[in-house]
Amino acid sequence: MENFSLILAIVVVTALAFDFTNGFHDTANAMATTISTGALKPKVAVAMSAVLNLVGAFLSVEVANTISKGLVDETGIRPEVIFAALVGAILWNLLTWLVGLPSSSSHALMGGLIGATIASAGMGAVHGDALVTKVLIPAIAAPIVAGVAAMLATRLSYNLGKKADGKAAAKGYRTGQIASAGLVSLAHGTNDAQKTMGIITLALVAGGVVAPDSDPPTWVILSAGLAIALGTYLGGWRIIRTMGKGLTDLQPQQGFAAQTSAATVILASSHLGFSLSTTHSVSGSVMGAGLGRKGGVVRWSTATRMFVAWGLTLPAAALVGALAESVTDLGDWGTAVVAVFLVVSSAAIWKISRREVVDASNVNHTDEPAGVVTTAIAAVTPPPAGTVTETLTATIPAPPATTEPAAPPAAV
Repeated sequence: MENFSLILAIVVVTALAFDFTNGFHDTANAMATTISTGALKPKVAVAMSAVLNLVGAFLSVEVANTISKGLVDETGIRPEVIFAALVGAILWNLLTWLVGLPSSSSHALMGGLIGATIASAGMGAVHGDALVTKVLIPAIAAPIVAGVAAMLATRLSYNLGKKADGKAAAKGYRTGQIASAGLVSLAHGTNDAQKTMGIITLALVAGGVVAPDSDPPTWVILSAGLAIALGTYLGGWRIIRTMGKGLTDLQPQQGFAAQTSAATVILASSHLGFSLSTTHSVSGSVMGAGLGRKGGVVRWSTATRMFVAWGLTLPAAALVGALAESVTDLGDWGTAVVAVFLVVSSAAIWKISRREVVDASNVNHTDEPAGVVTTAIAAVTPPPAGTVTETLTATIPAPPATTEPAAPPAAV
């Protein structure tokens, strides 16, 4: 540890700060549907998710190795490059959290790393084949696979539950939803906490503290797990609101199907070492579950904004990472300038967020407009039984009251 310099310490602290933002940014992935359907109270849900994120961090290091060994050429990468990459990732996480958009923390981190690496060592230092096969292809495939699986699972759940007692079935699905939410939290820790492990390990290799091709040290695994668990416990309520209520309205059957499908995709990708976005997987499964219920709809206005954020994540974080690297390359004072910029920008975003506070008390309140597509689908969906009669009764005016004709005057 004699080579553990000040800049390396700054990089490790910044990486853990990113891991913290990853935790509260992605809490929605595990718990949004559970909270929106009422299966768990908001604070209980995030506490459960935090513990399982910590446990999941110890289950595998395959994704960490993809980040530290596979994405960029670790030889010639300076700690300042990694610091610049983290600046890009943190700022993108905070901006998307501010507007309540579920974007990929994983892609923000990889975008910042790619941009900073290119600015420092050129295009040749980025492993294009690993970028395509282990990042870009999974980014496109994950929401599609999870969405189709969730849609089919939702339809199957409703078909199997037709003859079941309504209250008993709803209770059973809520229980299953809690279990599947725990599975997603475990998968999130297995997948996302490893990305920070990978970036810290890459910094340790660049600083000469550990040998190239090393696995993450135990203290790195523990610190990354604790950071993401703490961020998860604080809860990214803005994104939980969007994921749980902004995309579609979920019933317990849909929540169970969405979370089970997403967890399966995430755990499979972690086993294969794919740096998958849990946000993409869960968002795809939520939309699939919304379409799987008869009469269910997706708010495509929200989904469109989310897709735009997904497309901008890699290039936006890469641009900020490249600019930050250009400044840090000027020397220690340049690194100090970037650090001050990061702190001031983060504080400004937090202050802006206080203008409209979203927390556990109002996370399920939303004024999200239905959108053109949703309105059109709802217009042709048959209303529930009894609605037509009630509507006609309320809209057809009652006939005017009649008065009896006055009796003729009595004969004299």
